Amino acid sequence: MIATYEIDQQRLWQTLMELGEIGSTPGKPEEGVTRISLSLEDLKARKYTIDVMKEAGLKVRVDAIGNIIGRLEGTDSSAPVVMTGSHIDTVIRGGKFDGALGVLGAIEAVRTIQEAGIELVHPIEVVSFTDEEGVRFGSGYFGSKAMVGGVNKEMFGFTDETGITLADALKKAELNPNEYMSVVRNPEEIKAYVEMHIEQGKVLEDQQLAVGIVTDIQGPVWMEVEFEGNPDHAGATPMNMRNDAGLSMAELMLEVEKISINNQGVGTVGKASLEPGAVNIIPGNALLTIDLRHVDKRYRSNMVKEVKQAILNICRKRKMKANIEVKKEVDPATCSEEIIEVIQQSCKELHVPTMKMQCGAGHDSLMMTKVTKMGMIFVRSKGGVSHNPKEWTDKEDCAIGTQVLLNTLMKLAK
Repeated sequence: MIATYEIDQQRLWQTLMELGEIGSTPGKPEEGVTRISLSLEDLKARKYTIDVMKEAGLKVRVDAIGNIIGRLEGTDSSAPVVMTGSHIDTVIRGGKFDGALGVLGAIEAVRTIQEAGIELVHPIEVVSFTDEEGVRFGSGYFGSKAMVGGVNKEMFGFTDETGITLADALKKAELNPNEYMSVVRNPEEIKAYVEMHIEQGKVLEDQQLAVGIVTDIQGPVWMEVEFEGNPDHAGATPMNMRNDAGLSMAELMLEVEKISINNQGVGTVGKASLEPGAVNIIPGNALLTIDLRHVDKRYRSNMVKEVKQAILNICRKRKMKANIEVKKEVDPATCSEEIIEVIQQSCKELHVPTMKMQCGAGHDSLMMTKVTKMGMIFVRSKGGVSHNPKEWTDKEDCAIGTQVLLNTLMKLAK
């Protein structure tokens, strides 16, 4: 058993609130926090994070694609590191806790170790990964993907809505995308990766628990589908002579729901647009995104297959052309039984009731399983709300989750 060293709850909360101000509009909480990766707001948040790491006594470096790494040395500097962290970029009009708690909580945990003068064998690294959300360039987990060798040159050509490439955005941030292979870590370098994150769901709240232990993480597939029909006159074209791309899109949206339910997975159409976009013109073009997730890769593969078949059937029925592009495909992941046990022990010693649960959202943890053992600690979300200005996790819950993380890290690094 490891003695309990208490984190500073108020200090943790202060850093969460200070970081939450970056990317927010003063006096307009309803607009939430917007820190799209490598934007001006994100760059300010990155500087803040680096400053907090340095204040905590960590040795900080930034790799070629922007991952911020704060290191606390162990007594054996050659021993594999225990890694923890998350991300600080947000969705558009997001909240203050998604990703941020995992980074700032990890810094607070390691700062507590430092201040207590505790010597651990293994070094601990706190990582703030670049572009986890994937909002700007359409491919998430970029920093963790680069760390496990999953990035290729083509990705640097991805563009945002203004035409700026990922490579250009990295260069503007004074990073060096040409050196992306230098970011890759050897599996022998990392003993374990533990990520603390808000749940983003309602399970823990329903069970009246502050903390949960993740067993499996759903892997997402992101698809972009474009239907091409004919933009005819809304009044002069009989119903039986139309090639309505809008109706094709609507039909596919319902098929996504049906396929997801039948496979016991989840499916979402998050973005949709019609062109020309006039009230009196039949849509000639429809563009939509599809997000398919499942903890079992076989079922998810079946979901993708059925969606593609549905698109083919719709095209035949409505005389459409369709273009399908897979924007992201990440395998589901199972957490390490060893790390699950360590988290359970930490909860027991701290008298924190908990439960095992699946994770529906994607996280950098999905990538890190490719190079090391992985575990996740969930912290209760009020109302299950996330990716929303109303996202909230109570101060006390943030502290409890961080205390569990601290004890977990100490066990893994001893």
